[in-house]
Amino acid sequence: MQIKCLCFLLVSALSWHHSEPARILGVFAFPGRSHWMMIDAILNELLDRGHEVTCIANYPLSRRHENYTEIRIAPIYDFWKESVKVDSIYELTDISIHRMLVDFLYSLGLETTEHAFKRENVRHFLRNDKSRFDLILAEQFYQESFLMLAHKYRAPVVTVGTFGFAQYMGPLMGMMNMWSHVPHEFLPYTDRMSFWQRMYNSATSAYELLLRSFYYMPRQEAMALEHFGHLKGPLPKVADLERQVSVMLLNSYAPLTSTRAKVPGLIQVGGLHIKEPKPLPADLQKFLDEARDGAIYFSLGTNLRSADMPKDKLSAILTVFRSMKQRIVWKYEDESIQNLPSNVMIKSWLPQSDILAHPNVKVFITHGGLLGTQEGVHRAVPMLGIPIYCDQHLNMNKAVLTNMDRVSAVFRDRPMSSLEESAYWIEYVIRHKGAPQLRSAGLDLPWVSFALLDVVGAVLAVLLVLAWVIRKIVLVMCGKSAQKKKVE
Repeated sequence: MQIKCLCFLLVSALSWHHSEPARILGVFAFPGRSHWMMIDAILNELLDRGHEVTCIANYPLSRRHENYTEIRIAPIYDFWKESVKVDSIYELTDISIHRMLVDFLYSLGLETTEHAFKRENVRHFLRNDKSRFDLILAEQFYQESFLMLAHKYRAPVVTVGTFGFAQYMGPLMGMMNMWSHVPHEFLPYTDRMSFWQRMYNSATSAYELLLRSFYYMPRQEAMALEHFGHLKGPLPKVADLERQVSVMLLNSYAPLTSTRAKVPGLIQVGGLHIKEPKPLPADLQKFLDEARDGAIYFSLGTNLRSADMPKDKLSAILTVFRSMKQRIVWKYEDESIQNLPSNVMIKSWLPQSDILAHPNVKVFITHGGLLGTQEGVHRAVPMLGIPIYCDQHLNMNKAVLTNMDRVSAVFRDRPMSSLEESAYWIEYVIRHKGAPQLRSAGLDLPWVSFALLDVVGAVLAVLLVLAWVIRKIVLVMCGKSAQKKKVE
């Protein structure tokens, strides 16, 4: 009898949060292969749960599924060639925050979004589709004008922050960022900053918010008006639409992010792309199995090409590798490289997470990309960082930790898997029609009230009036006292 009761309770618990199959429209216009890894995992989980998914995307889903409809953005926009205003990607390590935003991130965001809008199949879908969708699932990465789809379909929005926490996200969800201990994602600071670091962090964070509000968002607004102008009635502002986002699924998790305040709609699901390790190709398996002195895995990710490395740096690295007794597996995009040391294996593509799971891999040389950093921590492999741009410096600073096994244990210790949590919150927003109960009332306040500047101003005004009154009283009293002395 007790077993039957337990089974009943278990079934009831599992069905409590069950969602009916929903129709979901995904829009992922940014052509970043590493970003797609996280998105692909979420889409597959939603399909496994019985949902119907239509998706505007650059890359195909990792498997065929009858409930998946693809609207492919083709050709894929080569943003490294077209949008990045530097001669070499390796120069990004030296550019200013202003150039990082204006010449890199804002530029590639605007241009890749415009490219997607101008594809004939995308244009046809936006103008002619009459479907009903229960949810818009979008990437939170510089494609804000696509949020107008929420207005077109009258559907709530969940966004996927493949980049993790960004300073501008807090105000969008009704939260004030604490610049005193939360470093800007492009600065190599930890959450324990000196006075001058806090000064610079505050100035940088405030500057980005102003630049985003007065330079970048008006351009996204103009793009939305151009490509959604066929819709009836006045269009809402994109800035208002992004403040209606129900939930942001952020590619971050402790201890690889600064501890900070957050609101219910900010959900950390970092590492959801990491799966159980699969068998390695036979030649790679043999190479690592026979690494008696251990092995090193070296990769600069999907965007940074080792093959584009300056020749002097390449020569220096090969000289060092040649002198080592460890074996090195290197993601190097030109497999015709000459004079390769016998202890080095290169391939243009490698199953990174599976390699890091091999027990003989003792060190991971990485550029500090978010996904790779998470994989290194999850597999408990010590890392040697070569950060180049954006958040890579911060990621590497967070990974400078004394006990990788302990850090890995913290990263993997969760109440449920990050993929399950992502699906839960997506379905939660669908079940509760946008989940307005998660939305902060602070979003309805003008920024002066949100920052309590009106209260501070009122208090200062009262204090000034009191000071003025007290001064008048003192002057009057002193004047009467002086007159009394004259009379005497």
